[in-house]
Amino acid sequence: MRSWSFRAGRVFGIDIRVHLTFAFLLMFVWMTEASALGAPGFGRGLALVGLVLASVILHEIGHMLATMQQRLPARSVVLLPIGGVSLLQEPARQKLEPDRELRIALAGPAVNLLFAVLAAAIVLGVAPEAALWKQPFVYSGNLPRSLFWINLFLGAFNLLPAYPADGGRLVRSLLARRMDQVRATRRAVSIGQGFAMAFILAGIWNTWLMLVGFFLFVAAQLEDRSAVFQSVLEQVHLQEVMLTDFSTLSPADTLQDALYKAVHTLQDDFPVVRGCDMVGVVSRQKILDALRASGNGYVQSVMNRVFSVTQAGDTLASAFRKLTSQGVTVLPVVDGGRLVGIITLQNLMHSMSLLAETKRLKHDQEQERE
Repeated sequence: MRSWSFRAGRVFGIDIRVHLTFAFLLMFVWMTEASALGAPGFGRGLALVGLVLASVILHEIGHMLATMQQRLPARSVVLLPIGGVSLLQEPARQKLEPDRELRIALAGPAVNLLFAVLAAAIVLGVAPEAALWKQPFVYSGNLPRSLFWINLFLGAFNLLPAYPADGGRLVRSLLARRMDQVRATRRAVSIGQGFAMAFILAGIWNTWLMLVGFFLFVAAQLEDRSAVFQSVLEQVHLQEVMLTDFSTLSPADTLQDALYKAVHTLQDDFPVVRGCDMVGVVSRQKILDALRASGNGYVQSVMNRVFSVTQAGDTLASAFRKLTSQGVTVLPVVDGGRLVGIITLQNLMHSMSLLAETKRLKHDQEQERE
């Protein structure tokens, strides 16, 4: 999912990523309106997509404020032209109650609808020539009118029971009362995909509806993968994926010896062990930097003596939180005080991707049997 989006910053401590479907939207606007607008169409098309992005950000800020009010963990969000998709949400120990889910879900559409009313009042008072009720409603040649209709459509669309629209999240919440979260998500995704196909077919009369259907289909796929990914995080333990064939260094090793060992392994980070005790960690890059700066020395002079460890029975979610929140790239795995393996960010991401794909295939097979 990250390969199809780019990081745009943080809002209220939440990572914001913009999906590349905004580029698709921009190309669509240029292709459909370039002939009518001529040379100014390039800048106006860019401005129209900017208004869509700003409206989606407003929508997600509504959700963020509601989430904070409910004292729920922060999350990462991928922005699409129809709303946001949660990415790597902090694991929830219990399912959200429908009334809490309702408050969070309605916050986004409420912000858009309120902003649409505000925009209409300003436009009618300052620029009545914008003709709010004249078609086409969303048109780069009339940005004030477009701002009103974009927010109106975004708020109304997200009230539909078309997952991952906010109405669809309520459907998922109700389904989760009768089945596990992943299965509930996948059922809701199926409903959302049905709506997506209906929008795409409606594109016979209006190409914007076809575009909405395409965006909805993409968002549903992202949510489906995110749910399976989250399930893997919570259910798989480190002893199932940790690296057990790894190299260690001694504090008494020279930096040149350490570099030689690093060259002949695929590891970027090494536990430093004295006897049976782990006393530090050191990275390949740190060894190289020390050799360049001061020449040969000993590992104990450059190793990091403050490090986190994790237990073999901990979940992938626990290890992932430690790796990402503490900015480390390796976690020693201990069992009864004995070093039994290591977890690196690279091997963790690789394992999670494979396990998520395996779980997805298993769910697909189960659905086919049903």
